[in-house]
Amino acid sequence: MKKVAIPALFLLLLSLAAGCTDTGELKRQYTVDDSGILSLQCGEYRVTEKIISSSENITLEKVIFHTVDGDVYALLAAPDHPRAGFVLAPGAGVVKEKHSERARKYAESGYAFLVLDLRESGGETAGYPFSPDDDFRRFQEGECPQFYLSVCDVCRAGHYLKDEYSIPIYAMGSSNGGRYAAVATAIDHVFSGYIGVSTSGFGLVGNQYSGDARLFLLSIDPDTYVAMISPRSSWIFHSPADSVIPYEQGLELYNRTGEPRMFVSFIGSHGLNDNVDQKIISECTQIYGIQS
Repeated sequence: MKKVAIPALFLLLLSLAAGCTDTGELKRQYTVDDSGILSLQCGEYRVTEKIISSSENITLEKVIFHTVDGDVYALLAAPDHPRAGFVLAPGAGVVKEKHSERARKYAESGYAFLVLDLRESGGETAGYPFSPDDDFRRFQEGECPQFYLSVCDVCRAGHYLKDEYSIPIYAMGSSNGGRYAAVATAIDHVFSGYIGVSTSGFGLVGNQYSGDARLFLLSIDPDTYVAMISPRSSWIFHSPADSVIPYEQGLELYNRTGEPRMFVSFIGSHGLNDNVDQKIISECTQIYGIQS
């Protein structure tokens, strides 16, 4: 395909901000179909677990995913017998330790909660801040864009929790992390549902372009994917006071989802807060029952 330069579009994307399978010996690969749908083969990985603390029935540990594209670090809090699990992809620049108390809260309520250090976070996982320009260059050169690697990281974490506990797993994402989580949920049925907080798609803006540019931009756009999540659930949370990603863009993402779905307008600004946590835990308690 002919290479296309689209700097103006990348400025637009930045102003808007952002099926995995394990295949044994097969290394990470990807394809994008004519609709812009990404397929990923994430390759094999190993896991190292390091217990940080253990009190009563709650264990807090560091989990390291050793992948062909480098080590990915995570923090996991879990009770002995969780009823369901969550994989959190945080917002850009937010390290896993910022969510350690949140992870404990979910664990105390009966859920396994794993938060990733994304490749863009500045935490222990190596990477660079979300850059459509750099990722598009990689796409044109046949390399794997970091956006795709981050989707793989969410998928691996989902499979890890599923293998550990044999429970329903939800992909949760805040801000730009919500974009990775949306794509991961759509293409990998390890996830029972999607929870997006203060996030959005890119309005299918890729359709304004052609060739490589169109395919790449659609492939990283949650609006391309969220309808695929149904009949699994989609819960979208957005604050009318959000000054980073406008409320209307969160509502537009919700309008593209299928049933069952839920939109919650919450009090706050941008990102996860106690109100969002309480609503998620309350809804899950109705589904999975009170912790015994």
